[in-house]
Amino acid sequence: MEPSSGKSSPLRNILVRMLLFGVFILLLRFVYVVTVTGGSCTADDFCFFSGPENINFAGAGVRRGSSAVAVAGVGSSNSALRDLWTSKEWRKNVDFYSSVFQDLISEGFLSPNSKALCVETPTGQDEFALKEIGVSDAIGISKKASPPLVKFGKAFRQPFDDNTFDFVFSGGGEIDRSVQPAGFASEIGRTLKPEGFLVVHTSSAKDMYSFNSFLGLFNCCRLVRSRDIEGPDSTIREIVLKKDIEILGHGEENPDGFSVNNKCSVPGHKQELVRNAEPLIAEEPLKPWITLKRNIKNIKYLPSMADISFKKKYVYVDVGARSYGSSIGSWFRKQYPKQNKTFEIYAIEADKAFHDEYKLKKGINLLPYAAWVRNETLLFEINRDPGQKIEAKGRGMGRIQPVKSSTGLASDVNKIQGFDFANWLKNTVSEKDFVVMKMDVEGTEFDLIPRLFETGAICLIDEIFLECHYNRWQRCCPGERSSKYEKSYGQCLELFNSLRDSGVLVHQWW
Repeated sequence: MEPSSGKSSPLRNILVRMLLFGVFILLLRFVYVVTVTGGSCTADDFCFFSGPENINFAGAGVRRGSSAVAVAGVGSSNSALRDLWTSKEWRKNVDFYSSVFQDLISEGFLSPNSKALCVETPTGQDEFALKEIGVSDAIGISKKASPPLVKFGKAFRQPFDDNTFDFVFSGGGEIDRSVQPAGFASEIGRTLKPEGFLVVHTSSAKDMYSFNSFLGLFNCCRLVRSRDIEGPDSTIREIVLKKDIEILGHGEENPDGFSVNNKCSVPGHKQELVRNAEPLIAEEPLKPWITLKRNIKNIKYLPSMADISFKKKYVYVDVGARSYGSSIGSWFRKQYPKQNKTFEIYAIEADKAFHDEYKLKKGINLLPYAAWVRNETLLFEINRDPGQKIEAKGRGMGRIQPVKSSTGLASDVNKIQGFDFANWLKNTVSEKDFVVMKMDVEGTEFDLIPRLFETGAICLIDEIFLECHYNRWQRCCPGERSSKYEKSYGQCLELFNSLRDSGVLVHQWW
């Protein structure tokens, strides 16, 4: 006898199929939530359960932290960003930063409660790592926004109030590439809270000169520690600074940069450069016009010995510039190693014969006066060697001194304005700048150099190329010395030695 329930089989099949269809819909919805929204489930997602917010599906495995919230904010329309966040390269860099930040937490420089800022972070890997290890109140800025992690903001013009952050991080060597490192440092000093910590990763600052230049930018902070660490691709320098409670000011400095008595002391890292410089020519050359000119091949330029990054600006001052081709065009612009830095150029030349030429040269600031020890009117004397005609190899050299008819030298005399060069220098540059000076002033160096020491302005100059004028042997007249200058070669050598003994990197110029 057949069971009577056979009539209900079609109804049962329909119910089973509906149930299976409902399960399929729920499964499809679950797959969508996991793969597209990063695992988050809101009230509008039609979920039967809510997963923990700290699960992160962005990497290879499950990680704790709040980074999943950021990943969840990327919809299906931003697949390129999702691909970036799940790439091996991204994961490698995030793991590196996570390790760095965990070390900083263990050392007390960072905490989960810190309000943190990542500066110039193009894709936000460092911010991502901070959130992943539990520092939820973290934000990243860059000159190009990359939502939802990175917001628009320039390092040297941050969109935040003063004393906003407990912790600031600059990674990836971004400060090395900054076109305004001083502004970069000043803004960090403004937005970092007192007693807050700044951590910088840099590929520079490996020699003492550049390291001290770096520290000089951050007058807001004191050094806590500096060490080399292995980065994702190479060794980098990690520098930790702490903002002092009382500071001089963000981007401010003493108007003179010196003590009340205007004295300064050359720091040890500059003195080390002097010890590594080429030796001075101790014995008077018989043919100085050959020996001194050849000496340029032996010169050890400062940028060839140290990294000149982390300076506020770069300045070249040519004192006694004469024509453009005399040294600016023929030597400084073509031969001086600038490390791809752009220099402000000042040409100081009292001789009116060269002034019109500079009007046609872009990027050069002409000071049509005589560098002197005070502001006063002077007599400018054009001197030529015996037998030299005006047409022969151009105009003679100019000296600022009274005319002496007894010298027997042909002379052209004009009244010119002299200015206090040391005072001008102190008003034009600061110790945060990189300053190169060439001086060829026909004997006035014996007045100007002591004045630079007296005022402390000598400490503003990083490198000097000095031509010292003495009664050298004449090229035209064998066995005869020049009567234009009273100083001897020994006195010139004393001047060079006094500069180097004081820690000033000076080279003999011709």
